[in-house]
Amino acid sequence: MNLMTKEKRYNTLTKYYKYKFDSKVFKVSLNANFTCPNIIDNHGCTFCLEGSGEYAGNPMDSLQTQFESVKTKMHEKWPTAKYIAYFQANTNTLAEIDYLKDLYEEALSLDKDIVGLSISTRPDCVSEELMDYFEELSNKTYLTIELGLQTINNDTLKEINRGHSYEDFEFCVRQLRNRNINVVVHIINGLPGETKEMMINTVKKLNTLSIQGLKIHLLHIMKKTILGEQYLKEQFKTLSQVEYTDIVCDQLEVLNKDIIIHRLTGDSPKESLIEPLWSLKKFIVINEIDKEMRKRDSYQGCLE
Repeated sequence: MNLMTKEKRYNTLTKYYKYKFDSKVFKVSLNANFTCPNIIDNHGCTFCLEGSGEYAGNPMDSLQTQFESVKTKMHEKWPTAKYIAYFQANTNTLAEIDYLKDLYEEALSLDKDIVGLSISTRPDCVSEELMDYFEELSNKTYLTIELGLQTINNDTLKEINRGHSYEDFEFCVRQLRNRNINVVVHIINGLPGETKEMMINTVKKLNTLSIQGLKIHLLHIMKKTILGEQYLKEQFKTLSQVEYTDIVCDQLEVLNKDIIIHRLTGDSPKESLIEPLWSLKKFIVINEIDKEMRKRDSYQGCLE
């Protein structure tokens, strides 16, 4: 599958959804008020500000209320669009399986135009019993499991207090793929101690695991985080925009050409961000990546 153009030289999620569903599709972030076991047991990842999914819905609202709020806004621009129900915030498999089944089924019933379900979690929080249920669910709807990895390097995972190893991640991915379940992986560029070569090798390793999607994030150093406190004391080097652009383009060039790009940079609350401040101009970051790919006359997978 090749969804690339002269302007977008990688497979974008927007084009993939259009290809698969013959419609504009957008993800509706839902917040089921989960937490993260790494926060409970181990103080959380050093970069994390109260768990992932800062822009998910209000957990005090029902799923229906959260869904309708996003739907109303999106329909002002795309009145005939369809939806993916997206459990984004924190670890969305952290409960008894009967509760999870009811939750996911409720999400799929919120609207007749919901075409799929996306569930964000950790590779050490997906039981075999839940994987078996996911296999059943994937036969009923378009199901995607999003797994946070960040890097393949175990030393870095320990440094950022991730709470699982690369081997844990690989085992989870292989078990999900054995059941033909779609997997999207999150990685972070610019983690402390990581070289450009290490970041590119993370992408090369993911090519061997039959994943379907990739989210590339930039490390955000935020206030009220362990990493933020370290940065204020040590002022360690962060990536410049030019460096980030160069790394992402190199990663795209070696990435399997069939993998869908869900994200090329991340969001951070402006009031919480310490560095890098250039990341607040998200559209400029993406435009610079697009410009560099055109300048190189390269495409996703051209050096795979």
